[in-house]
Amino acid sequence: MQQINTSKVSRWDQHGREHTVRVQRSGAQRTIRCDTCGWRKGAQFLPWLKAEEHLAEAHQATVDPTDS
Repeated sequence: MQQINTSKVSRWDQHGREHTVRVQRSGAQRTIRCDTCGWRKGAQFLPWLKAEEHLAEAHQATVDPTDS
């Protein structure tokens, strides 16, 4: 049985709303899915970068909560 791992990328927009894209890995396959709009895409390489790009382009969410 394959193990499934999930991580997430969160960013905030200029109105203080949180937007999250989840990166799900099953074997070599990775799927990214936006919790805000339901957008979904397969991403074999650099899924976290593609998640950040979606958040910036679709939701103008660029504030990283881990930055001080």
